[in-house]
Amino acid sequence: MKVGDVKIRQAQPEDVADIVALLADDDLGRQREDPTEPLAQSYRDAFEAIARDPNNLLVVAEEHGGQLVATLQLTFLPSLSYRGSWRAQIEAVRVSSALRGQGIGRTLVTWAIEEAQRRGCEMAQLTSNRARGDAHRFYASLGFVATHAGMKLHLRDADDVAAAPADA
Repeated sequence: MKVGDVKIRQAQPEDVADIVALLADDDLGRQREDPTEPLAQSYRDAFEAIARDPNNLLVVAEEHGGQLVATLQLTFLPSLSYRGSWRAQIEAVRVSSALRGQGIGRTLVTWAIEEAQRRGCEMAQLTSNRARGDAHRFYASLGFVATHAGMKLHLRDADDVAAAPADA
């Protein structure tokens, strides 16, 4: 699908290195991603799992000439709440730092919202790190409302948490 100045398409195995580079292209991403070649096998394994799952879409935005400039993952979640409706989880939204502010992210997230509607989802939801103030303003401009507080537990550290005293 071509939208604006970018073509949005499902990611292919040959895109994985470029996607990881996009994920690493900001202050937070540099701390948790490793785009050096050869890529860790875990990236390719994750890509294959996402590609096999019909409730997951990993998409990229491509400029004329084929350069990948943005990515996001869209996951469709069945739920008993909201009368057994589906929701769409938007994750890992990244636009090349050199191209931010040009409408590519708006085009990509709008596409994700429309795809969620097409699939009959009741709502689209996302999380965004508290440090990403610009991203929060961007999502609000698209109609997202910060109605909930999100929490995460990194499971590799869960043993430390489970061993902590209850009143700590």
